[in-house]
Amino acid sequence: MQKKIGLETIPSLTDKVTFPLLLLRPARVSSTSRSLNSYVVVFIVVAVVVILAVTIALLVHFLAFDKKSYFYRGRIQILNVNYTDQLNSPTTQEYRHLSERIETMLSKTFKESDLRNQFVRAHVVRLRPGDNGVVADIVMKFKFTRNNYGTSIKNRIESVLQQLLSNSGNLEVNPLPDITSLTPEATADIFSQACGARPDLLTLSEERIIGGTKAEEGDWPWQVSLHFNNVHHCGGVLISKTWILTAAHCFRTSSDPRRWTVSFGISTIIPKETIGVRTILIHSNYNSATHENDIAALQLLRDVTFTKNIHRVCLPEATQTISPGSTAYITGWGSRKYSGNTVPDLEQARVNIISNSACNAPDRYNGAIFSGMVCAGVPGGGVDACQGDSGGPLVQEDSRRLWFLVGIVSWGYQCGLPDKPGVYTRVTVYRDWITQQTGI
Repeated sequence: MQKKIGLETIPSLTDKVTFPLLLLRPARVSSTSRSLNSYVVVFIVVAVVVILAVTIALLVHFLAFDKKSYFYRGRIQILNVNYTDQLNSPTTQEYRHLSERIETMLSKTFKESDLRNQFVRAHVVRLRPGDNGVVADIVMKFKFTRNNYGTSIKNRIESVLQQLLSNSGNLEVNPLPDITSLTPEATADIFSQACGARPDLLTLSEERIIGGTKAEEGDWPWQVSLHFNNVHHCGGVLISKTWILTAAHCFRTSSDPRRWTVSFGISTIIPKETIGVRTILIHSNYNSATHENDIAALQLLRDVTFTKNIHRVCLPEATQTISPGSTAYITGWGSRKYSGNTVPDLEQARVNIISNSACNAPDRYNGAIFSGMVCAGVPGGGVDACQGDSGGPLVQEDSRRLWFLVGIVSWGYQCGLPDKPGVYTRVTVYRDWITQQTGI
């Protein structure tokens, strides 16, 4: 799109050229030209003023209004609670209850302080025994304007925490000194070591795996792909640095660990990491005809390194209740239609838990749902797991925004049909089996 411009022929200085005598004077400028020049000048001035105004406005907004997230770590001693083994795991009711009380207390205190507009939330990352009672390690998130951040903020946070002494309700607390600032990377590392943590600001879609939405990197960091002879075959769930849960029926073709690998990340084609399998433990009472006891555990050849995009889900206690009608999520690389091809990028879908009695209705599965199973779907069908999703997770979020594994994709009649929801292995029933096999 380039136009070539030719050169005109110019007479040389040696050529003899006769020029008539001319009276040279400035050309007369018409009134129209003068008017146009005035408009151009005005336009340029206005443009410069607008550019300066926009620049100044952006600068003022950036310095005075634009907020950035900052993280701090602190400790609180709970004097009137004795530490027990039940406070050693975030999956227990005791741990959840005490953590919620502490987080509610912190939230109330900050929202009644001069940092109410900057405070975002607080999260208990660990409960441990102290010299007197229980020590809670907490991470707090704030948002400050860029010109309002510095050492003074740390002092203000410490000052607010001291107000807990008179705002702690039934808890006797002692805020411990030494609030420390955390980088976003350090904060992500802390949460990657805990179970069930996902990105804070993730927006989940209500669409489905069959015609569903793609997941972003790190959305479901416990999801893994099981490859048989280097091809995606089933899903799986990371429960520790070494162990993965999946479905027993995934190994009907072969249970030779040498033919299996595990890939991490949202892509089955370009995984973040791939690790071989040391051991495959299939439930000894698995029944392929009735789908009972459809669970297996895989041990990796080596530990996987936890990151913000790869870490474990929380396992429920055996007594944890899965309420009919409650929301759950399924993820996987399965086909978008019955007998279709698997997809290369991880997809996600929202479903609702269905009671076993409703799922056993004559127009549904007519008594084929046993106590070790749980159904999930949506009214009218259309949202379901499918071939290639087997062994993957059915998860729920608790009140503290941690995610628990409640089911493992097991079976169903075709995919997404009305009155034929997905059927999952009920993890709470197999909690003791998981501990026996993996020590977790």
